[in-house]
Amino acid sequence: MSFDRFSLHPHIVSGVDSVGYHTPTPIQEQAIPVVLARRDVLGLAQTGTGKTAAFMLPILDRLVRGSRGGIRALILAPTRELAEQIHQATVAFGRHTPLRSVTIYGGVSKKPQLDALRRGADIVIACPGRLLDHLREGDIDLSHVEVLVLDEADRMCDMGFLPDIRQIIRSVPARRQTLFFCATMPTDIRSLAQSILHDPATVQVDPIAPAKTVSHALYPVPESLKTNLLIALLKRTATGRVLVFTRTKHKARNLALILAKAGHRATALQGNMTQAQRQAAIDGFRGKRYDVLVATDVAARGIDVTGITHVINLDVPNTVDAYTHRIGRTGRADHVGEAFTLASPADGLMIRDIERAVGVTIERRRLEEFDYGAFVPETQFAVRPTAALPRTFRQPASSHKRTGALYVSRHRTAPSARSA
Repeated sequence: MSFDRFSLHPHIVSGVDSVGYHTPTPIQEQAIPVVLARRDVLGLAQTGTGKTAAFMLPILDRLVRGSRGGIRALILAPTRELAEQIHQATVAFGRHTPLRSVTIYGGVSKKPQLDALRRGADIVIACPGRLLDHLREGDIDLSHVEVLVLDEADRMCDMGFLPDIRQIIRSVPARRQTLFFCATMPTDIRSLAQSILHDPATVQVDPIAPAKTVSHALYPVPESLKTNLLIALLKRTATGRVLVFTRTKHKARNLALILAKAGHRATALQGNMTQAQRQAAIDGFRGKRYDVLVATDVAARGIDVTGITHVINLDVPNTVDAYTHRIGRTGRADHVGEAFTLASPADGLMIRDIERAVGVTIERRRLEEFDYGAFVPETQFAVRPTAALPRTFRQPASSHKRTGALYVSRHRTAPSARSA
C-alpha cells in the first residue's frame, strides 16, 4: 500500500516523495482518510508511530486546495522540541506549496515570532504558554482557524497546561475540525476530549504497548554504582547513538560532564538550558557530533532523531507511561532498538508495573567482570510481593530464581556485552 490511495494534492505527494515516505504506517493508514473527510479524530497512539504525518498531510491538502488568508491551522504541542519537530515535518511535506508555518514557544525572544506572524502564516505550531501570551497582547488572530490539533494532549495535561488549553480553545471558532492525539486516556484527558470533539472517529494503534522492535533488559545494581555501570556498558556494548534518561536536571548536566571526561562525545538536554543551547544539543546529536545525549523526561519529549540504537534508563521512571515514552525514542519506523534499565532494589515495584504493561518479564542481565562489590542481586532484591503475580508475569522456573519484585538470571552472561 502506498500514499497514492489517499488522492492527496500533487504538491503534497511531491513533498512525501522528497522525504522518502513510501508506505503509510498503521496510524497514517487509519487517520488520513478520516481527516481528509473533515471528521474530528480521537487518535490513541504511542510516540514514534507516525502521528505527525497522519494529521499534517491531510491538513496541508486541505489548506493548499482552499483560499489563503489568516491562520487556518493551529497545532498545540507540550514542548519546544516537539513543536520544532512538527514544524520541520510541515516544511518538508509542504515544500512544493506556498503555505507558511510558524512556531511559537517560550524561552526565546518574541520579536522573531511576531515578525513571522506579520509576514503571514497559514499554520501555527505552538506551546500553550507562549501562545496565550500572544493572545493576551493581541498579537495573534485565531478567528480563521479551521483545524485545531492537540498533539500529545496527555503530556500537556501532565505539565499543567489544561487551563491554558481550555482558554485557547475559547479563542478559536466553534465550527472547526479538531484532531486530538494522545498515548493514554486518564480521566482529565477523556473529559477534555469529550468536551471539544464532535462525533469523532477513533483511530488506535498500540496506545500503551511499546514498539515491538525494541528489546528490553534490566541491570540490577546499587544506586551508588549506576554511573560506573553505565560507563562500563557504553564501553563494552556496540552502540550507535545513545539516549540516557535521568530523573533530574542536575543529574543530567553532571552525568554528561562525567561521560565527556570518560571519553564519550556526550551532551545534556535539560530544562535549565536556554532554547539556543537545547537546540544546539539536539542538532549536535542529530548531526552525530555527539554520540550520547543525557536528558530528562520533559526536555526529551518530542525528540525525533533517527538512528538511536539504545535508550538507557539511569533512573527508573516514575510511571509506566514515562517508560513507554522514553523507549519510544528507539526502535522507530520499524528499526531495531534496545532499552536498558539500571534498577536499584528500591525500584522493584515500578519494574513490576512496567512488566505488566509490556506483557513480559524483562530479562535480568549482569555485566561480566564489572565490580559490583558486595552487591548480591539475588538477596538484596528480595521483596516479598503482597499478592502473587499473574501466571503470564512469572519467570520460567528453569533458569531464574524467584526474588520477589525482581528476578535475576543466575547463570546467564550478558548477551549485549559486546566489544565496541
